[in-house]
Amino acid sequence: MNAEEAVTRAHREEWAWVVAALTRRFGDLDIAEEAAAEAFAIAVERWPADGVPPNPGAWLTTTATRKAIDRIRRENKRDDKQREAQMTYDPPEPLGVIDDDRLRLIFTCCHPALAVEARVALTLRMVGGLTVPEIARAFLVAESAIGQRITRAKAKIKAARIPYRVPSAEDLPARVSGVLTALFLVFNEGYLATGPGTDPVRQDLTAEAIRLTRLIRALLPDDGEVAGLLALMLLTDARRTARVSAGGELVSLTEQDRGAWDPALIAEGHQLVRERLAAGVAPGRYQILAAINAVHTSARDVRDTDWSQVVALYDQLVRLDPSPVVALNRAIAVAEIDGPQVALATIDRLDGALAGYHAYHVARADLLRRLGRGTEARAAYDRAVELAGNTAEIAYLTRRRDQLG
Repeated sequence: MNAEEAVTRAHREEWAWVVAALTRRFGDLDIAEEAAAEAFAIAVERWPADGVPPNPGAWLTTTATRKAIDRIRRENKRDDKQREAQMTYDPPEPLGVIDDDRLRLIFTCCHPALAVEARVALTLRMVGGLTVPEIARAFLVAESAIGQRITRAKAKIKAARIPYRVPSAEDLPARVSGVLTALFLVFNEGYLATGPGTDPVRQDLTAEAIRLTRLIRALLPDDGEVAGLLALMLLTDARRTARVSAGGELVSLTEQDRGAWDPALIAEGHQLVRERLAAGVAPGRYQILAAINAVHTSARDVRDTDWSQVVALYDQLVRLDPSPVVALNRAIAVAEIDGPQVALATIDRLDGALAGYHAYHVARADLLRRLGRGTEARAAYDRAVELAGNTAEIAYLTRRRDQLG
């Protein structure tokens, strides 16, 4: 690995840790982000000449801390932040109910005073380490809109003087929904990375999302949606090693080697789903998604999949979340029962809402191919390739398109 690759990898893996550490110390997201950005810029200049340090994360954190202190001194702020910056070591801080730095910062960013979408966007940027384009793709909105959300969230934190304090046990229930949404999106970005030049699957993101969700489950063991999200992540991550071929091409669910799936993760995920069913409480969104994945991972062969149960679960989900994306996924399952023509009629009605969503065009292309409408299928594959950001998925879609002749 050369120095440039090391900087890129460090940015993916260490950005959130550096921002979390600086925010905890200085209590200011702007200072934390700007100092972190300066540290990475210095790494780009120095590492190619000086070599990659033995501990890149520690080097970046130390450099960023110095930059933050320099900025505070330049601004000549005679308040608590300046006095803290002048200390050689941070004073002891009570850990409270959360003793994980990153998780505490996530709960801080998900303050109920902020709009839900702003909470999640801010968390993904500052704590998840996702770029603005990656967040925009997760929300299916323009990059400028995400940038505005993050800017407004930071301004609201300053204007409302929202404290960067350790959340108490009483704070958690009001904030957990936004936290789960953020972790779900972080996991999704890791499971099917959309950024150019990134690995098709970013295990650093999926593993961290699972780790943090486990911590939340320990804090809120009776929260069904926490258990549901953990089950969903485990059952999805269980298929990770079978999702990309040796040639770097995405492998669809129907073509995956199910013997390569992780049986321990599947067993744990299934147990969590059964526990929620036994609780007798109406399931939430993540619990239903986990149940759908439990159906898929229960089938030893794709032909054994209980598609009727999958559609029934999507019917429940539509009542909770009548979004175009849920309708799209339900239609894909309906195709396995009622045929591609019925599903295509449903999907075509979603064009206005999902025209810029690559998965919409992937689904249309597959259904058109099955119906023998090759010219239309090719056009749909072309649009899907144009919109997709994952290199492995682009390779898969290109091959499927070219097979049409």
